[in-house]
Amino acid sequence: MPIIAASQAKEEYDVAIVGSGAGGGQMAYTLTLAGLKCVMLEAGRAYDPATQTAMFHRPEQTPLLNTPTPDKQMGFTDATVDGGWEIPDEPYTQASDKPEEQFHWWRPRMLGGRTNHWGRMSLRNGPYDFKPRSRDGLGFDWPIRYDDVEPYYTKVEMLIGVYGTNEGLENTPNSPDGVLLPAPKARASELYLQKSVKPLGIPVISIHRAVLTRPLDADTIPAKLHPGNAWAQKIVADSMRARGACFWATDCHRGCSLRANYQSTTVHLPPALATGNLDIIPNAHAREVTLGQDGKANGVLYIDKTSGKEERVKAKAVVLAASSGETVRILLNSKSAAFPQGIGNAHGLVGKYIMDSVGGSVGGQIPALENLPPYNEDGAGGPHMYIPWYHYKDQAAGKMNFSRGYHVEFNGTRAMPGGRNPLSDDLARGAYGTKFKEEARRYYGSFVGYTVRGEMIANEHSFAEIDPQVKDKWGIPVLRWHWRWSDQEINMVEHGIQTFSAMIEAMGGKVRMRKGSTAKTVIDAGGKVIHEVGGALMGEDPKKSVCNGWNQVWDVKNLFLCDGAPFPSNADKNPTLTIMALAWRAGDYIVDQAKKGNL
Repeated sequence: MPIIAASQAKEEYDVAIVGSGAGGGQMAYTLTLAGLKCVMLEAGRAYDPATQTAMFHRPEQTPLLNTPTPDKQMGFTDATVDGGWEIPDEPYTQASDKPEEQFHWWRPRMLGGRTNHWGRMSLRNGPYDFKPRSRDGLGFDWPIRYDDVEPYYTKVEMLIGVYGTNEGLENTPNSPDGVLLPAPKARASELYLQKSVKPLGIPVISIHRAVLTRPLDADTIPAKLHPGNAWAQKIVADSMRARGACFWATDCHRGCSLRANYQSTTVHLPPALATGNLDIIPNAHAREVTLGQDGKANGVLYIDKTSGKEERVKAKAVVLAASSGETVRILLNSKSAAFPQGIGNAHGLVGKYIMDSVGGSVGGQIPALENLPPYNEDGAGGPHMYIPWYHYKDQAAGKMNFSRGYHVEFNGTRAMPGGRNPLSDDLARGAYGTKFKEEARRYYGSFVGYTVRGEMIANEHSFAEIDPQVKDKWGIPVLRWHWRWSDQEINMVEHGIQTFSAMIEAMGGKVRMRKGSTAKTVIDAGGKVIHEVGGALMGEDPKKSVCNGWNQVWDVKNLFLCDGAPFPSNADKNPTLTIMALAWRAGDYIVDQAKKGNL
Protein backbone atom coordinates (compact mmCIF):
# COMPACT_ATOMS: atom_id res chain seq x y z
CA MET A 1 0.00 0.00 0.00
CA PRO A 2 1.35 3.50 -0.84
CA ILE A 3 1.44 4.78 2.73
CA ILE A 4 2.98 8.25 2.95
CA ALA A 5 4.48 10.41 5.66
CA ALA A 6 2.99 13.75 6.62
CA SER A 7 5.79 15.52 4.77
CA GLN A 8 4.85 13.78 1.51
CA ALA A 9 1.28 15.08 1.36
CA LYS A 10 0.24 17.05 -1.70
CA GLU A 11 -0.37 20.77 -1.46
CA GLU A 12 -4.13 20.27 -1.79
CA TYR A 13 -6.58 17.41 -2.37
CA ASP A 14 -10.12 17.29 -3.63
CA VAL A 15 -11.27 15.53 -0.43
CA ALA A 16 -9.70 14.81 2.97
CA ILE A 17 -11.15 11.72 4.67
CA VAL A 18 -10.69 11.20 8.41
CA GLY A 19 -10.99 7.51 9.27
CA SER A 20 -10.35 4.33 7.30
CA GLY A 21 -13.10 1.95 8.44
CA ALA A 22 -16.48 1.18 6.89
CA GLY A 23 -17.47 4.78 6.18
CA GLY A 24 -14.03 6.13 5.34
CA GLY A 25 -13.10 3.10 3.25
CA GLN A 26 -16.34 3.24 1.30
CA MET A 27 -15.96 6.97 0.74
CA ALA A 28 -12.38 6.54 -0.52
CA TYR A 29 -13.56 3.80 -2.88
CA THR A 30 -16.45 5.85 -4.29
CA LEU A 31 -14.55 9.10 -4.72
CA THR A 32 -11.28 7.79 -6.13
CA LEU A 33 -13.00 5.60 -8.71
CA ALA A 34 -14.85 8.73 -9.82
CA GLY A 35 -11.49 10.47 -10.33
CA LEU A 36 -11.24 12.65 -7.20
CA LYS A 37 -7.88 13.03 -5.45
CA CYS A 38 -8.18 12.04 -1.79
CA VAL A 39 -6.05 11.88 1.32
CA MET A 40 -7.00 9.57 4.20
CA LEU A 41 -5.96 10.33 7.79
CA GLU A 42 -5.80 7.30 10.09
CA ALA A 43 -5.17 7.89 13.80
CA GLY A 44 -3.56 4.46 14.21
CA ARG A 45 -0.86 2.45 12.55
CA ALA A 46 -0.76 0.99 9.06
CA TYR A 47 -2.00 -2.59 8.73
CA ASP A 48 -2.00 -5.11 5.90
CA PRO A 49 -3.91 -8.37 6.60
CA ALA A 50 -2.07 -10.11 3.75
CA THR A 51 1.18 -10.06 5.74
CA GLN A 52 0.17 -9.31 9.34
CA THR A 53 -2.56 -11.84 10.09
CA ALA A 54 -1.78 -15.00 12.06
CA MET A 55 -4.54 -16.93 10.32
CA PHE A 56 -3.36 -20.49 10.70
CA HIS A 57 -2.19 -20.60 14.29
CA ARG A 58 -3.98 -23.40 16.09
CA PRO A 59 -5.79 -22.48 19.33
CA GLU A 60 -3.09 -23.94 21.54
CA GLN A 61 -0.50 -21.81 19.72
CA THR A 62 -2.23 -18.58 20.68
CA PRO A 63 -0.37 -16.47 23.26
CA LEU A 64 -1.95 -16.82 26.70
CA LEU A 65 -4.58 -19.06 25.10
CA ASN A 66 -6.29 -15.92 23.81
CA THR A 67 -6.80 -14.45 27.27
CA PRO A 68 -7.48 -10.69 27.02
CA THR A 69 -4.72 -8.36 28.22
CA PRO A 70 -4.58 -4.57 28.65
CA ASP A 71 -3.00 -4.16 25.21
CA LYS A 72 -5.02 -6.93 23.49
CA GLN A 73 -8.43 -6.41 25.02
CA MET A 74 -10.19 -9.07 22.93
CA GLY A 75 -7.33 -11.54 23.01
CA PHE A 76 -4.55 -12.34 20.57
CA THR A 77 -6.83 -13.79 17.89
CA ASP A 78 -8.45 -10.41 17.38
CA ALA A 79 -7.00 -8.32 14.55
CA THR A 80 -7.02 -5.11 16.58
CA VAL A 81 -3.49 -4.45 17.75
CA ASP A 82 -3.23 -1.02 19.36
CA GLY A 83 -6.82 -0.17 20.19
CA GLY A 84 -9.48 -1.12 22.70
CA TRP A 85 -11.62 0.38 25.42
CA GLU A 86 -8.55 1.94 27.03
CA ILE A 87 -5.68 3.41 24.99
CA PRO A 88 -2.46 4.76 26.53
CA ASP A 89 -2.13 8.53 26.15
CA GLU A 90 -5.71 8.89 24.84
CA PRO A 91 -8.04 8.93 27.84
CA TYR A 92 -11.71 9.77 28.06
CA THR A 93 -13.71 10.59 31.17
CA GLN A 94 -17.05 9.77 32.76
CA ALA A 95 -19.54 12.26 34.14
CA SER A 96 -20.79 9.76 36.73
CA ASP A 97 -19.12 7.44 39.24
CA LYS A 98 -21.98 4.97 38.90
CA PRO A 99 -20.98 1.99 36.70
CA GLU A 100 -24.44 1.80 35.12
CA GLU A 101 -24.09 5.42 33.97
CA GLN A 102 -20.73 5.01 32.26
CA PHE A 103 -19.92 4.49 28.60
CA HIS A 104 -17.09 2.22 27.45
CA TRP A 105 -15.59 3.69 24.29
CA TRP A 106 -13.89 1.31 21.85
CA ARG A 107 -11.34 2.83 19.45
CA PRO A 108 -9.40 0.55 17.05
CA ARG A 109 -6.47 2.83 16.17
CA MET A 110 -5.35 0.95 13.07
CA LEU A 111 -5.89 1.10 9.32
CA GLY A 112 -9.32 -0.35 8.56
CA GLY A 113 -10.77 0.62 11.93
CA ARG A 114 -13.42 -1.64 13.38
CA THR A 115 -13.83 -3.53 10.11
CA ASN A 116 -10.80 -5.60 11.09
CA HIS A 117 -12.48 -7.27 14.05
CA TRP A 118 -16.27 -6.90 13.74
CA GLY A 119 -18.80 -9.76 13.63
CA ARG A 120 -19.64 -8.99 9.95
CA MET A 121 -23.39 -9.30 10.48
CA SER A 122 -24.74 -7.31 7.53
CA LEU A 123 -28.44 -6.65 8.06
CA ARG A 124 -30.40 -4.03 6.17
CA ASN A 125 -32.50 -1.56 8.11
CA GLY A 126 -36.12 -2.06 7.12
CA PRO A 127 -38.75 0.55 6.15
CA TYR A 128 -39.96 0.79 9.76
CA ASP A 129 -36.43 1.54 10.95
CA PHE A 130 -36.20 4.77 8.98
CA LYS A 131 -39.50 6.14 10.35
CA PRO A 132 -39.68 4.85 13.94
CA ARG A 133 -41.15 7.99 15.51
CA SER A 134 -43.99 7.94 12.99
CA ARG A 135 -44.85 4.45 14.25
CA ASP A 136 -44.60 4.81 18.03
CA GLY A 137 -44.02 8.50 18.80
CA LEU A 138 -40.55 7.96 20.30
CA GLY A 139 -37.10 9.11 19.24
CA PHE A 140 -36.54 10.53 15.77
CA ASP A 141 -37.45 9.77 12.18
CA TRP A 142 -34.79 9.77 9.49
CA PRO A 143 -35.18 12.41 6.76
CA ILE A 144 -34.78 9.62 4.20
CA ARG A 145 -36.69 6.41 3.49
CA TYR A 146 -35.68 2.82 2.92
CA ASP A 147 -36.27 3.28 -0.81
CA ASP A 148 -33.64 6.04 -0.85
CA VAL A 149 -31.00 3.71 0.56
CA GLU A 150 -32.05 0.39 -0.99
CA PRO A 151 -30.00 0.74 -4.22
CA TYR A 152 -26.90 1.39 -2.12
CA TYR A 153 -27.54 -1.59 0.15
CA THR A 154 -27.58 -3.69 -3.01
CA LYS A 155 -24.37 -2.18 -4.37
CA VAL A 156 -22.53 -2.62 -1.07
CA GLU A 157 -23.65 -6.25 -0.80
CA MET A 158 -22.44 -6.98 -4.34
CA LEU A 159 -19.09 -5.31 -3.67
CA ILE A 160 -18.21 -6.75 -0.26
CA GLY A 161 -19.91 -10.14 -0.67
CA VAL A 162 -22.69 -11.08 1.78
CA TYR A 163 -24.05 -14.57 2.32
CA GLY A 164 -27.57 -15.39 3.44
CA THR A 165 -31.10 -16.11 2.30
CA ASN A 166 -34.23 -14.11 1.52
CA GLU A 167 -37.10 -15.01 3.85
CA GLY A 168 -39.62 -12.23 3.15
CA LEU A 169 -40.23 -11.47 6.83
CA GLU A 170 -41.74 -8.24 8.13
CA ASN A 171 -39.27 -5.34 8.19
CA THR A 172 -36.44 -7.78 7.32
CA PRO A 173 -35.78 -6.73 3.72
CA ASN A 174 -34.88 -9.16 0.98
CA SER A 175 -31.97 -8.49 -1.34
CA PRO A 176 -32.57 -8.68 -5.11
CA ASP A 177 -32.28 -12.14 -6.62
CA GLY A 178 -28.71 -13.18 -7.24
CA VAL A 179 -27.12 -10.62 -4.90
CA LEU A 180 -26.60 -12.79 -1.82
CA LEU A 181 -24.00 -15.54 -1.76
CA PRO A 182 -25.00 -19.08 -0.67
CA ALA A 183 -25.40 -19.45 3.08
CA PRO A 184 -23.16 -21.98 4.85
CA LYS A 185 -24.79 -25.04 6.34
CA ALA A 186 -26.30 -24.61 9.77
CA ARG A 187 -24.52 -26.19 12.75
CA ALA A 188 -26.04 -28.92 14.88
CA SER A 189 -27.00 -26.58 17.71
CA GLU A 190 -28.60 -24.15 15.24
CA LEU A 191 -30.63 -26.88 13.55
CA TYR A 192 -31.77 -28.27 16.88
CA LEU A 193 -32.83 -24.81 18.02
CA GLN A 194 -34.73 -24.24 14.77
CA LYS A 195 -36.63 -27.50 15.20
CA SER A 196 -37.30 -27.03 18.92
CA VAL A 197 -38.68 -23.48 18.83
CA LYS A 198 -40.82 -23.82 15.72
CA PRO A 199 -43.90 -24.65 17.87
CA LEU A 200 -43.27 -21.37 19.74
CA GLY A 201 -43.55 -19.42 16.49
CA ILE A 202 -39.93 -18.28 16.62
CA PRO A 203 -38.24 -17.97 13.18
CA VAL A 204 -34.64 -19.21 12.97
CA ILE A 205 -33.17 -18.25 9.61
CA SER A 206 -29.81 -17.79 7.88
CA ILE A 207 -28.02 -14.64 8.96
CA HIS A 208 -26.45 -12.24 6.46
CA ARG A 209 -22.67 -11.98 6.96
CA ALA A 210 -19.92 -10.34 4.93
CA VAL A 211 -17.92 -13.48 4.15
CA LEU A 212 -17.37 -15.00 0.70
CA THR A 213 -18.77 -18.51 0.46
CA ARG A 214 -17.77 -18.52 -3.21
CA PRO A 215 -15.70 -16.16 -5.38
CA LEU A 216 -17.43 -12.99 -6.53
CA ASP A 217 -18.52 -12.77 -10.15
CA ALA A 218 -15.85 -10.35 -11.33
CA ASP A 219 -17.07 -10.62 -14.92
CA THR A 220 -20.47 -9.02 -14.31
CA ILE A 221 -20.61 -7.22 -10.94
CA PRO A 222 -18.20 -4.32 -11.73
CA ALA A 223 -20.34 -3.18 -14.67
CA LYS A 224 -23.39 -3.09 -12.38
CA LEU A 225 -21.53 -1.04 -9.79
CA HIS A 226 -19.89 1.40 -12.22
CA PRO A 227 -21.92 1.54 -15.44
CA GLY A 228 -20.19 3.45 -18.23
CA ASN A 229 -16.86 3.60 -16.40
CA ALA A 230 -14.64 0.94 -17.97
CA TRP A 231 -11.57 2.14 -16.06
CA ALA A 232 -13.28 1.67 -12.68
CA GLN A 233 -14.75 -1.65 -13.80
CA LYS A 234 -11.32 -3.10 -14.56
CA ILE A 235 -9.85 -1.97 -11.24
CA VAL A 236 -12.77 -3.44 -9.29
CA ALA A 237 -12.71 -6.68 -11.30
CA ASP A 238 -8.99 -7.15 -10.62
CA SER A 239 -9.57 -6.57 -6.90
CA MET A 240 -12.46 -9.06 -6.82
CA ARG A 241 -10.38 -11.73 -8.56
CA ALA A 242 -7.72 -11.32 -5.88
CA ARG A 243 -10.18 -12.37 -3.18
CA GLY A 244 -10.50 -16.03 -2.26
CA ALA A 245 -13.57 -17.77 -0.90
CA CYS A 246 -13.62 -18.84 2.75
CA PHE A 247 -12.64 -22.44 3.44
CA TRP A 248 -13.49 -22.37 7.14
CA ALA A 249 -9.88 -22.34 8.32
CA THR A 250 -9.75 -19.74 11.08
CA ASP A 251 -11.67 -17.20 13.13
CA CYS A 252 -12.74 -14.16 11.10
CA HIS A 253 -11.78 -11.84 13.95
CA ARG A 254 -8.09 -12.44 13.16
CA GLY A 255 -8.50 -10.74 9.81
CA CYS A 256 -8.18 -12.62 6.55
CA SER A 257 -5.08 -12.72 4.36
CA LEU A 258 -7.19 -14.41 1.67
CA ARG A 259 -9.53 -11.40 1.64
CA ALA A 260 -12.49 -13.76 2.04
CA ASN A 261 -14.22 -11.65 4.68
CA TYR A 262 -14.95 -7.96 4.41
CA GLN A 263 -12.40 -5.58 5.83
CA SER A 264 -11.88 -2.07 4.57
CA THR A 265 -8.21 -2.96 4.19
CA THR A 266 -8.94 -5.85 1.81
CA VAL A 267 -12.06 -4.69 -0.07
CA HIS A 268 -12.36 -0.90 -0.17
CA LEU A 269 -8.79 0.33 0.03
CA PRO A 270 -7.06 -1.91 -2.58
CA PRO A 271 -9.12 -0.64 -5.55
CA ALA A 272 -9.03 2.92 -4.19
CA LEU A 273 -5.24 2.75 -4.01
CA ALA A 274 -5.06 1.14 -7.46
CA THR A 275 -6.59 4.29 -8.95
CA GLY A 276 -3.54 6.30 -7.93
CA ASN A 277 -5.95 8.85 -6.42
CA LEU A 278 -5.49 7.99 -2.73
CA ASP A 279 -2.76 8.86 -0.25
CA ILE A 280 -2.95 7.36 3.25
CA ILE A 281 -1.24 9.01 6.22
CA PRO A 282 -1.19 6.71 9.27
CA ASN A 283 -0.64 7.87 12.86
CA ALA A 284 -2.46 11.08 11.94
CA HIS A 285 -4.53 12.05 15.00
CA ALA A 286 -7.13 14.54 13.76
CA ARG A 287 -7.62 17.56 15.99
CA GLU A 288 -10.04 19.82 14.12
CA VAL A 289 -11.54 20.77 10.79
CA THR A 290 -10.18 24.07 9.50
CA LEU A 291 -12.22 26.76 7.77
CA GLY A 292 -11.44 29.33 5.11
CA GLN A 293 -12.52 32.94 4.85
CA ASP A 294 -15.59 31.82 2.91
CA GLY A 295 -16.80 29.70 5.84
CA LYS A 296 -16.15 26.43 4.03
CA ALA A 297 -13.97 23.60 5.31
CA ASN A 298 -10.52 23.77 3.77
CA GLY A 299 -8.67 20.96 5.49
CA VAL A 300 -7.84 19.12 8.69
CA LEU A 301 -5.40 19.94 11.49
CA TYR A 302 -3.81 16.81 12.97
CA ILE A 303 -1.00 15.53 15.16
CA ASP A 304 1.64 13.36 13.53
CA LYS A 305 2.10 10.77 16.28
CA THR A 306 5.48 9.73 14.90
CA SER A 307 6.96 13.20 15.44
CA GLY A 308 4.52 14.82 17.84
CA LYS A 309 4.23 17.79 15.49
CA GLU A 310 1.05 19.52 14.43
CA GLU A 311 0.40 19.10 10.70
CA ARG A 312 -2.27 20.19 8.24
CA VAL A 313 -3.75 18.88 5.02
CA LYS A 314 -5.70 21.11 2.66
CA ALA A 315 -8.75 19.94 0.72
CA LYS A 316 -11.75 21.28 -1.16
CA ALA A 317 -14.07 19.10 0.95
CA VAL A 318 -13.75 17.14 4.19
CA VAL A 319 -15.32 13.83 5.23
CA LEU A 320 -15.35 12.79 8.90
CA ALA A 321 -15.70 9.03 9.23
CA ALA A 322 -13.74 8.47 12.42
CA SER A 323 -16.54 6.70 14.38
CA SER A 324 -19.39 8.61 15.95
CA GLY A 325 -17.59 9.46 19.20
CA GLU A 326 -14.40 10.56 17.47
CA THR A 327 -16.32 12.61 14.91
CA VAL A 328 -18.16 14.33 17.77
CA ARG A 329 -14.81 15.10 19.46
CA ILE A 330 -13.40 16.63 16.26
CA LEU A 331 -16.53 18.74 15.64
CA LEU A 332 -16.63 20.08 19.20
CA ASN A 333 -12.90 20.90 19.13
CA SER A 334 -13.26 22.71 15.78
CA LYS A 335 -13.91 26.11 17.35
CA SER A 336 -13.65 29.45 15.59
CA ALA A 337 -15.23 32.89 15.60
CA ALA A 338 -17.93 31.51 13.32
CA PHE A 339 -18.44 28.40 15.46
CA PRO A 340 -17.48 29.19 19.07
CA GLN A 341 -19.11 25.97 20.32
CA GLY A 342 -17.74 23.80 17.53
CA ILE A 343 -18.69 23.19 13.91
CA GLY A 344 -22.33 22.21 13.44
CA ASN A 345 -23.13 22.98 17.07
CA ALA A 346 -25.02 26.25 16.73
CA HIS A 347 -28.05 24.64 18.37
CA GLY A 348 -26.14 22.56 20.91
CA LEU A 349 -26.89 19.24 19.24
CA VAL A 350 -23.38 17.91 18.53
CA GLY A 351 -22.69 15.05 20.91
CA LYS A 352 -26.34 14.58 21.86
CA TYR A 353 -28.33 11.36 21.54
CA ILE A 354 -25.50 8.82 21.46
CA MET A 355 -26.81 5.25 21.16
CA ASP A 356 -25.39 1.72 21.37
CA SER A 357 -27.04 -1.60 20.63
CA VAL A 358 -28.79 -3.22 23.59
CA GLY A 359 -27.05 -6.39 24.71
CA GLY A 360 -27.73 -9.13 27.22
CA SER A 361 -27.09 -12.87 27.18
CA VAL A 362 -28.46 -16.12 28.62
CA GLY A 363 -26.71 -19.47 28.46
CA GLY A 364 -27.85 -23.05 28.82
CA GLN A 365 -26.81 -26.68 28.64
CA ILE A 366 -28.61 -29.03 26.24
CA PRO A 367 -28.53 -32.79 27.03
CA ALA A 368 -29.52 -33.64 23.43
CA LEU A 369 -26.19 -32.15 22.30
CA GLU A 370 -24.09 -34.28 24.66
CA ASN A 371 -21.73 -36.96 23.36
CA LEU A 372 -21.89 -35.81 19.76
CA PRO A 373 -19.29 -37.50 17.55
CA PRO A 374 -16.21 -35.36 16.78
CA TYR A 375 -16.59 -33.30 13.62
CA ASN A 376 -15.55 -29.92 12.27
CA GLU A 377 -18.27 -27.27 12.36
CA ASP A 378 -16.06 -24.18 12.51
CA GLY A 379 -17.80 -22.74 9.44
CA ALA A 380 -17.55 -19.04 8.65
CA GLY A 381 -16.24 -18.04 12.06
CA GLY A 382 -19.50 -16.64 13.42
CA PRO A 383 -23.21 -17.47 13.57
CA HIS A 384 -24.71 -19.10 10.48
CA MET A 385 -28.28 -18.45 11.65
CA TYR A 386 -30.12 -15.94 13.80
CA ILE A 387 -33.60 -14.92 14.96
CA PRO A 388 -34.94 -11.65 13.50
CA TRP A 389 -37.44 -9.54 15.46
CA TYR A 390 -40.93 -10.91 14.87
CA HIS A 391 -43.24 -9.27 17.46
CA TYR A 392 -44.36 -6.29 15.36
CA LYS A 393 -48.04 -7.21 15.54
CA ASP A 394 -47.89 -7.73 19.31
CA GLN A 395 -46.33 -4.29 19.73
CA ALA A 396 -48.89 -2.68 17.44
CA ALA A 397 -51.61 -4.25 19.59
CA GLY A 398 -50.07 -2.80 22.77
CA LYS A 399 -49.20 -6.19 24.22
CA MET A 400 -45.56 -5.40 25.05
CA ASN A 401 -43.94 -2.99 27.50
CA PHE A 402 -41.23 -1.78 25.11
CA SER A 403 -41.55 -0.22 21.68
CA ARG A 404 -38.63 -1.44 19.55
CA GLY A 405 -37.18 -4.81 18.70
CA TYR A 406 -34.13 -7.04 18.99
CA HIS A 407 -32.65 -9.83 16.98
CA VAL A 408 -30.96 -12.86 18.52
CA GLU A 409 -27.42 -13.98 17.86
CA PHE A 410 -26.22 -17.27 19.30
CA ASN A 411 -23.34 -19.64 19.73
CA GLY A 412 -23.12 -23.35 20.39
CA THR A 413 -20.32 -24.81 18.31
CA ARG A 414 -17.78 -27.54 18.92
CA ALA A 415 -14.85 -25.29 18.03
CA MET A 416 -11.55 -26.24 19.64
CA PRO A 417 -11.33 -24.95 23.24
CA GLY A 418 -7.83 -23.59 22.80
CA GLY A 419 -6.46 -25.15 25.97
CA ARG A 420 -9.06 -23.68 28.30
CA ASN A 421 -11.15 -25.79 30.63
CA PRO A 422 -13.77 -27.42 28.39
CA LEU A 423 -15.93 -28.27 31.38
CA SER A 424 -17.42 -25.86 33.90
CA ASP A 425 -16.49 -26.42 37.52
CA ASP A 426 -19.95 -27.50 38.70
CA LEU A 427 -20.17 -30.25 36.08
CA ALA A 428 -16.58 -31.35 36.70
CA ARG A 429 -16.96 -31.61 40.46
CA GLY A 430 -15.56 -34.93 41.71
CA ALA A 431 -14.19 -35.94 38.29
CA TYR A 432 -10.49 -36.68 37.93
CA GLY A 433 -8.26 -38.36 35.37
CA THR A 434 -10.12 -40.63 32.98
CA LYS A 435 -13.47 -39.67 34.48
CA PHE A 436 -12.78 -35.97 33.84
CA LYS A 437 -11.90 -36.69 30.20
CA GLU A 438 -15.11 -38.67 29.77
CA GLU A 439 -17.18 -35.88 31.26
CA ALA A 440 -15.41 -33.29 29.10
CA ARG A 441 -16.20 -35.27 25.94
CA ARG A 442 -19.77 -35.72 27.10
CA TYR A 443 -20.54 -32.07 27.77
CA TYR A 444 -18.32 -30.26 25.27
CA GLY A 445 -20.46 -28.74 22.53
CA SER A 446 -23.65 -28.99 24.58
CA PHE A 447 -23.49 -25.42 25.88
CA VAL A 448 -25.42 -22.68 24.08
CA GLY A 449 -25.69 -18.95 24.48
CA TYR A 450 -28.29 -16.48 23.21
CA THR A 451 -27.73 -12.73 22.99
CA VAL A 452 -30.04 -9.74 22.60
CA ARG A 453 -29.01 -7.29 19.91
CA GLY A 454 -31.64 -4.64 20.31
CA GLU A 455 -32.58 -1.08 19.47
CA MET A 456 -31.86 1.65 21.96
CA ILE A 457 -34.15 4.66 21.68
CA ALA A 458 -32.24 7.96 21.70
CA ASN A 459 -32.55 9.75 25.05
CA GLU A 460 -31.32 13.10 26.36
CA HIS A 461 -29.25 11.49 29.13
CA SER A 462 -26.86 9.70 26.77
CA PHE A 463 -24.39 12.10 25.19
CA ALA A 464 -20.76 13.17 24.94
CA GLU A 465 -19.16 16.55 25.57
CA ILE A 466 -15.67 17.98 25.82
CA ASP A 467 -14.09 17.56 29.24
CA PRO A 468 -13.24 21.08 30.51
CA GLN A 469 -9.90 19.99 32.01
CA VAL A 470 -8.56 16.68 30.69
CA LYS A 471 -6.47 16.55 27.51
CA ASP A 472 -4.68 13.72 25.77
CA LYS A 473 -0.92 13.39 25.32
CA TRP A 474 -0.98 15.87 22.44
CA GLY A 475 -2.98 18.52 24.22
CA ILE A 476 -6.30 17.77 22.54
CA PRO A 477 -9.36 18.04 24.84
CA VAL A 478 -10.99 14.64 25.38
CA LEU A 479 -14.59 13.47 25.55
CA ARG A 480 -16.59 13.17 28.75
CA TRP A 481 -19.40 10.62 28.54
CA HIS A 482 -22.89 10.58 30.01
CA TRP A 483 -24.98 7.42 29.79
CA ARG A 484 -28.32 5.98 30.84
CA TRP A 485 -30.44 3.05 29.75
CA SER A 486 -34.17 3.75 29.83
CA ASP A 487 -36.97 1.42 30.89
CA GLN A 488 -37.44 0.65 27.20
CA GLU A 489 -34.09 -1.12 27.04
CA ILE A 490 -34.39 -2.74 30.48
CA ASN A 491 -37.80 -4.17 29.57
CA MET A 492 -36.40 -5.40 26.26
CA VAL A 493 -33.64 -7.36 28.01
CA GLU A 494 -36.15 -8.79 30.46
CA HIS A 495 -38.18 -10.04 27.50
CA GLY A 496 -35.01 -11.53 26.06
CA ILE A 497 -34.22 -13.36 29.31
CA GLN A 498 -37.69 -14.89 29.37
CA THR A 499 -37.62 -15.78 25.67
CA PHE A 500 -34.18 -17.38 25.83
CA SER A 501 -35.17 -19.38 28.91
CA ALA A 502 -38.23 -20.68 27.05
CA MET A 503 -36.06 -21.56 24.05
CA ILE A 504 -33.56 -23.49 26.16
CA GLU A 505 -36.37 -25.35 27.92
CA ALA A 506 -37.99 -26.16 24.56
CA MET A 507 -34.69 -27.80 23.63
CA GLY A 508 -34.90 -29.92 26.76
CA GLY A 509 -32.08 -27.98 28.37
CA LYS A 510 -31.36 -26.15 31.58
CA VAL A 511 -30.82 -22.41 31.88
CA ARG A 512 -27.47 -21.46 33.38
CA MET A 513 -27.55 -17.96 34.89
CA ARG A 514 -26.13 -16.30 37.96
CA LYS A 515 -28.44 -16.52 40.94
CA GLY A 516 -30.53 -13.39 41.28
CA SER A 517 -29.88 -12.19 37.72
CA THR A 518 -32.23 -9.48 36.49
CA ALA A 519 -32.43 -7.41 33.33
CA LYS A 520 -30.51 -4.62 35.09
CA THR A 521 -27.64 -6.96 35.93
CA VAL A 522 -27.68 -8.83 32.62
CA ILE A 523 -27.79 -5.82 30.28
CA ASP A 524 -24.40 -5.01 28.76
CA ALA A 525 -22.81 -1.73 29.78
CA GLY A 526 -23.06 1.13 27.33
CA GLY A 527 -20.44 0.81 24.60
CA LYS A 528 -19.69 -2.86 25.22
CA VAL A 529 -21.48 -3.94 22.04
CA ILE A 530 -19.27 -1.43 20.13
CA HIS A 531 -22.16 -0.15 18.02
CA GLU A 532 -22.19 3.48 19.12
CA VAL A 533 -23.99 5.78 16.71
CA GLY A 534 -25.55 9.21 16.93
CA GLY A 535 -24.09 12.46 18.20
CA ALA A 536 -24.62 14.46 14.99
CA LEU A 537 -28.13 13.54 13.90
CA MET A 538 -29.40 14.00 10.36
CA GLY A 539 -32.79 15.60 9.90
CA GLU A 540 -35.01 17.86 7.83
CA ASP A 541 -34.75 20.97 10.03
CA PRO A 542 -31.36 22.73 10.44
CA LYS A 543 -32.42 23.88 13.91
CA LYS A 544 -33.15 20.33 15.08
CA SER A 545 -30.32 18.38 13.44
CA VAL A 546 -26.64 18.64 12.56
CA CYS A 547 -26.66 17.38 8.97
CA ASN A 548 -29.13 16.75 6.18
CA GLY A 549 -30.17 13.55 4.45
CA TRP A 550 -26.97 13.57 2.37
CA ASN A 551 -24.77 13.44 5.52
CA GLN A 552 -23.90 17.09 4.78
CA VAL A 553 -23.41 19.44 7.74
CA TRP A 554 -26.01 22.18 7.50
CA ASP A 555 -23.62 24.99 8.45
CA VAL A 556 -20.66 23.90 6.28
CA LYS A 557 -21.85 22.49 3.00
CA ASN A 558 -18.53 20.87 2.02
CA LEU A 559 -18.24 18.92 5.30
CA PHE A 560 -19.78 15.43 5.40
CA LEU A 561 -20.22 12.97 8.28
CA CYS A 562 -20.04 9.40 7.03
CA ASP A 563 -19.82 7.11 10.03
CA GLY A 564 -22.57 6.34 12.55
CA ALA A 565 -22.75 9.89 13.92
CA PRO A 566 -25.69 11.02 11.71
CA PHE A 567 -27.94 8.07 12.74
CA PRO A 568 -31.22 9.39 14.25
CA SER A 569 -31.99 5.87 15.49
CA ASN A 570 -30.10 2.64 16.02
CA ALA A 571 -32.21 -0.22 14.71
CA ASP A 572 -31.73 -3.75 16.00
CA LYS A 573 -29.79 -4.40 12.81
CA ASN A 574 -26.01 -4.05 13.15
CA PRO A 575 -25.11 -0.58 11.80
CA THR A 576 -22.08 -1.26 9.55
CA LEU A 577 -23.95 -2.11 6.34
CA THR A 578 -26.04 1.04 6.69
CA ILE A 579 -22.91 3.14 7.33
CA MET A 580 -21.44 1.86 4.05
CA ALA A 581 -24.66 2.34 2.09
CA LEU A 582 -25.03 5.93 3.32
CA ALA A 583 -21.35 6.66 2.62
CA TRP A 584 -21.66 5.41 -0.96
CA ARG A 585 -24.81 7.52 -1.39
CA ALA A 586 -23.08 10.61 0.06
CA GLY A 587 -20.04 9.92 -2.09
CA ASP A 588 -22.14 9.95 -5.24
CA TYR A 589 -23.64 13.24 -4.06
CA ILE A 590 -20.18 14.74 -3.49
CA VAL A 591 -19.08 13.70 -6.98
CA ASP A 592 -22.21 15.24 -8.49
CA GLN A 593 -21.84 18.47 -6.50
CA ALA A 594 -18.14 18.69 -7.37
CA LYS A 595 -18.97 18.47 -11.07
CA LYS A 596 -21.47 21.29 -10.63
CA GLY A 597 -18.98 23.41 -8.70
CA ASN A 598 -21.23 23.54 -5.64
CA LEU A 599 -18.68 22.49 -3.03
